[in-house]
Parts: sequence; structure tokens; C-alpha cells
Amino acid sequence: MKSAVETLNPTRVRLSIEVPFEELKDSLDAAYKKINQQVTVKGFRKGKIPARVIDQRFGRGAVLEEAVNDALPKFYTDAVNEAELNVLGQPEVDITELKDGETLNFTAEVDIRPAIEIPDYSGIEVEVDAVEVTDEDVDKSVEQLQERFASTSPVERAAEDGDVVTIDLEAKVEGEVLEDGVASGVSYTIGSGELLDGIDEAVKGLEAGGEATFTSELKGGSAEGKEAEVTVKVTQVAARELPALDDEFAQLASEFDTLDELKADSRKRLENMKQYDQATQAQERVLEKLLELVEVPVPEKLLEDEVQTRKHNLEHHQLGQMGLDIEKYLEIQGKTVEEFDAETREQAVKGIKTQFVLDELVNKEKLNVNQEELTEHLMRRAASSNMSPDQFAQAVVEGGQVPMLVGEVARGKALAVVVEAATVKDTNGEVVDLEDDEEETEATEAAAETSGEDQEKTEA
Repeated sequence: MKSAVETLNPTRVRLSIEVPFEELKDSLDAAYKKINQQVTVKGFRKGKIPARVIDQRFGRGAVLEEAVNDALPKFYTDAVNEAELNVLGQPEVDITELKDGETLNFTAEVDIRPAIEIPDYSGIEVEVDAVEVTDEDVDKSVEQLQERFASTSPVERAAEDGDVVTIDLEAKVEGEVLEDGVASGVSYTIGSGELLDGIDEAVKGLEAGGEATFTSELKGGSAEGKEAEVTVKVTQVAARELPALDDEFAQLASEFDTLDELKADSRKRLENMKQYDQATQAQERVLEKLLELVEVPVPEKLLEDEVQTRKHNLEHHQLGQMGLDIEKYLEIQGKTVEEFDAETREQAVKGIKTQFVLDELVNKEKLNVNQEELTEHLMRRAASSNMSPDQFAQAVVEGGQVPMLVGEVARGKALAVVVEAATVKDTNGEVVDLEDDEEETEATEAAAETSGEDQEKTEA
């Protein structure tokens, strides 16, 4: 076999492959054997039909076609390995010449990973939000905890903002009561915005036994999106009572003995959250700067596949779980189809470029993934998937996704190397030290995972 490579563009090549006919012998033998098992000829036992009889009865062309189809993948793979190409996706194969007993010539066009030159990235500088937790932040956190321990007690007065009312509802569309438009004993906190638009104004000022009618667009059910006439009847008004913020509350709501200890713990938790957000912000901005420094050609077919994968995942997985279709989603987002397509394409381009650049960094920096790092990453992925580590590991192995997980960890390490080399300052002008920060490691792995996961599935 002889092969030659022609570069069509930075991300696509054409392989021209010449195969001497004698190298097709094994595939021809296999073709005759396969046809032997599929056909019957009077006077011959099944599987014992001579080759000349098969040629006469079914045509030499059928045998050649079977043999070529069997041989092409092997010769293509040999040519790829010989040229040391890093191919993406399936090739487009064209048989240019097939002479029985002489030669087989064919071409294969395929996308390849582009050659990428990683420049010096040590000069990258980014700015991130400062980690600042105010007394107001702490108070708000404690007040949210206080809300969770609120109690209610019935009152004999008109309903007000913040009250919890028990209500009966009846919805009519074009004068007809909907089968799924009747509900009784519904508990609703006035001002929460958890039910229909207009309900707060309707129930405020009503006492137990009072009712009102209002119009609202239905958010679900058989008449979703239609205007309905809704009758609401209040059967009970209850006032919410918050516990006093004191040491007794701290003991009720936490493991602490005093309110000061609870506030100190809340401050620490908020600081940790802001530090994680800061690390995430740092790696996102460093990654953006890195991508600006590197010229990355994107294979067009790979890009189109990635765009379709993202659209499919959104429509059939994410939106499906929320009970939405793409039209409703775009309406909520306030986007046109054209804007959505452009945004999806932009995200896909960034995802592909990110994976190419980080994979090149893995090779350049000679980064490896050890078993401990892979296990820790698997544990995090399992938790985010609401699966036990054993279940997730089994699913990964059965799906042949171990290399994908290894790639995620390696890309996370590559991004961490760049973040460590960059200068990161907060909005106060202070240099942020992210070294040996577990939260920063998790953030960089998450970024690399998000950028490359869907695209890697598309390549596969």
C-alpha cells in the first residue's frame, strides 16, 4: 500500500491511497466465505460453493464490492497512522479506481486537529471581584435562616403582604370551567409570586370567606398560555411570625450556642462562597485571554456537529425536564431564532477552541492524570449527577467514557497551570493568590469539563 497526504486547509486533508490487488486477498477470501454462508446453489452443499460458481451466478462485482467494503477501514487506518494524523470524525471516501486483479485506488477526506502554537502566557493579567463580606451580607444570610423557621397562626383580619392564605381556585376559559382548573386548600404566601399573575392584588384585603375574580395567563395545564377568568376564595388568613434573633434561635437553627457564633459561621461560609466565585471568575477570564493569544482554526463539519449536539441537548434534555419547548424558551429569553443560532454557534466555537488549546497545553506541559486525581474528579461528577460514585463509575466504564473523564481532568490541570502563571488582581488592586487552592482546582476542572464535554462527544 502507498499513500499520500494533501492538505486542503489547516483542518482538513485528503489521503490518496493505492492498494496492490494482492493485498486484497484476505478480504476477497472473507467475501467468498460470507457469500457462501448466505446463498444456496443446487448441487453444492451450503458453504462449499466454488469461487468460480459464485462469480458466474452472482457476479464478480458483488464479491469485489464486499471485499472492498471489508478492506477500506484497515487501509484507511494504516494510512492515517503512517502519516501520524490526528483525525476528527468519519472520512468521506471515494473509490477512484478499481481494476480486478490489478489495483484499488481511493481517496479519503477527513477533518484533523489543527497544529496549534501555544505562545508565552505568563504575561496574562486579569481582574476579579474582591472577596468582601459586609455586615449586611451576614444579616441577610441569618434573616434567610430566620425565614425558614417562621411559624404561622390564623388571624381574623384582612390579608396583607407576607400573610399565608389558604385558598380555593377555579379557572374558566371562554366561560367554561377547565377540568384541571379547579384546586382547593392551596397554601399561598402573598408576594411570593409562586402562583398566577394578579393573585396578590386579588387576595389582599380579603378576609376568610371573601372571594374575588381576576384574569391571568395560565402558566401550565391544558390551557397553558391562554387568558383565564380566575375566581379565588380565601378560606383562612394566617400571619407569619418570625422567631427572635437571639441565642435561643441560634441553638434552634444551628449547632451553635450563641447568635454571635452563628453570625461568625455565616460570615465564614459567605467568604468561602465568594472565594470559590473569585476562583471561577479568574479561570474564566484567564481562559478568555489565552484564547485571544492563540490562532485556532475550527473544522467546519465538527463545528456544525457541535452546534447540532448543543441544540439537541437543550431541546430534548434540559427543556424537556422543565416542560418547555424551544419556542417557549426563546420567548422567555426574549431572543429570536437567529439570535439563538448565532449565540449557540459562538458557544460551540469557544468550546472547540478551548479543548484544542488545553489539549495542546497538556502535551506541551507533559501533564499526566494519576488515579487519585481521576477518582476525585469522578466523585465530583457523581455528586453533580445525583448518582453514587459506584453507579457513576459503572456507567462511565460501560459507556466507554473513561478517556473522556481523563481528558477533563487533564484539561483542568492545563488551565490551572495557565492560571497559576497569570497575574490575578482583585478590584482593590490586591494580587490574588490562587495557588494550592482546592476551590480553584475544582473551578478549573469544571470549566474545562464544560467547554470540552459536548464537543468531545461530537468528535466521538
